[in-house]
Amino acid sequence: MDADDRNLLAGARGAAARLPAQDLERARRFYSEKLGLEPVDERPGGLLYRCGQSEFAVFRSAGTSPGTFTQMGWQVDDIEAVVAELGGRGVVFETVGLPGLRTRDGIAEIEGNYPGKGARGERAAWFRDSEGNMLGIGQPVA
Repeated sequence: MDADDRNLLAGARGAAARLPAQDLERARRFYSEKLGLEPVDERPGGLLYRCGQSEFAVFRSAGTSPGTFTQMGWQVDDIEAVVAELGGRGVVFETVGLPGLRTRDGIAEIEGNYPGKGARGERAAWFRDSEGNMLGIGQPVA
């Protein structure tokens, strides 16, 4: 296998998350009412959302997410403002108590970041959507 074979997806036009929903209409209401997002397209059993240059789909599924890990996240410029606004809309943020990671007012301070991101750390918050999918919000710390 040569280098071109190993990098088949490196030149892809993009990547997108897929989130399962047992009740697609309940999920649509959550994303609209809580997050202020409306689908840019839909098909039977699926809703497509776009945020900036990225997109994600919520699809009807008989399966459920365990909600034990972050499935998708957004990068924001002012995490306090976003957490406050979403909290005011009824979004419940997770309290994380892992070794070296504690949340205060719904926001965790994370040491370190990927070197290519040009930040020394990140501030993050997590919540679940109506279907149990764990979602995150992050703000790089310069």
